[in-house]
Amino acid sequence: MPTRKDEILVDVKGLRNSFGESVIHDKLDLQVRRGEILGVVGGSGTGKSVLMRSIIGLQTPDAGTITVFGEPTIGREETEAVAIRKRWGVLFQGGALFSTLTVAENVQVPLREFYRELPQSLLDEIAAYKVVMTGLPPEAGPKYPAELSGGMKKRAGLARALALDPELLFLDEPTAGLDPIGAAAFDSLIQSLQRTLGLTVFLITHDLDTLYAICDRVAVLADKRVIAVGTIDELKATDHPWIHEYFEGPRGRAAATGQERLDFDADTDRHPTEVTARTTHQTSQGGDSDNAARDSDPAGTRTG
Repeated sequence: MPTRKDEILVDVKGLRNSFGESVIHDKLDLQVRRGEILGVVGGSGTGKSVLMRSIIGLQTPDAGTITVFGEPTIGREETEAVAIRKRWGVLFQGGALFSTLTVAENVQVPLREFYRELPQSLLDEIAAYKVVMTGLPPEAGPKYPAELSGGMKKRAGLARALALDPELLFLDEPTAGLDPIGAAAFDSLIQSLQRTLGLTVFLITHDLDTLYAICDRVAVLADKRVIAVGTIDELKATDHPWIHEYFEGPRGRAAATGQERLDFDADTDRHPTEVTARTTHQTSQGGDSDNAARDSDPAGTRTG
């Protein structure tokens, strides 16, 4: 009998997207399982963000079907789509904050959209909680985006994405533009939130360190479709030239070596029985990560 973790939260079948004569996706299939962090990678122009926008209803595909939480999302009336949209959160590239609103006011935007009856006092309380939840100091709430660093903007955008307590979280290049230490810390935050809140995460990234550190599976976009989905070890076993170059090229080898070293460093601090248990778990899960160790030496090998 299927378990809750076997549940498919996002199911994309036969997707086709085009802009004029340029076909971005053709016969694209993808499934996202409940409770996983799915990394989505691909070369420039493969339509990673277009895929995400199609799933969340910002891009209307030419053909295909998309279901989220078992409900079709294409062609739905706005009133019908609202119930589904409440259950996901989105962090766009760069945070996509409204520049004329404070951090707290940005976090309150989805709350005001879906729950217009909420009193201001409760909006302020929820916003303050989400700000702190994403690792920002309380005093960041009244600041404007222009007063924030790049990493703080990402966290503020994440706080807004979590405003409605979503089950499904979409992240578009969340560590792009961050320094190695900031990127490692953001990875650790995502994994911690995913475990604590029981999130399912759809994560677009080019950052190999992120893939090794926190992703359960990785979907590879190439040739206008998803050509492979699996753990990194499973993908390495395929013979597609792009996948081979991506994971076995200099940057891929550096990320793999760095993660192995960090895992080894973490294991030396554990009791031997813990090391054995951890090794067994990694084999069954395709290589879990230990972000606490990663944060202790975040700049050593990060390649993204």
